[in-house]
Amino acid sequence: MTDTAHTPDHSDLPEVDTSGTTMTVTKDEVTEAMTIHAAFLTLMQGKGQVVPDEEVLEDAVAFAGVARFPARVKCALLAWMAWKDATLTAAEKETDQ
Repeated sequence: MTDTAHTPDHSDLPEVDTSGTTMTVTKDEVTEAMTIHAAFLTLMQGKGQVVPDEEVLEDAVAFAGVARFPARVKCALLAWMAWKDATLTAAEKETDQ
């Protein structure tokens, strides 16, 4: 795996979340990106009670209010979970080679 990136073409919540929070992630940055993912997941599972860490989440803090709406949390997490799955799958394939 050399890098990951996303180019949005819609404006629904998963697309906005992805374009607002996804950076190009190189192999050297995967650990840092997993830390950001974990912080975002904690924020989304906090039901609006978690204070976001701006230093870790940067622009993703804008999604703090989404956590109060369970039906929207799934949408907000969609891009993050897809990224995590793709990253782990790519890492497994590299390990197998």
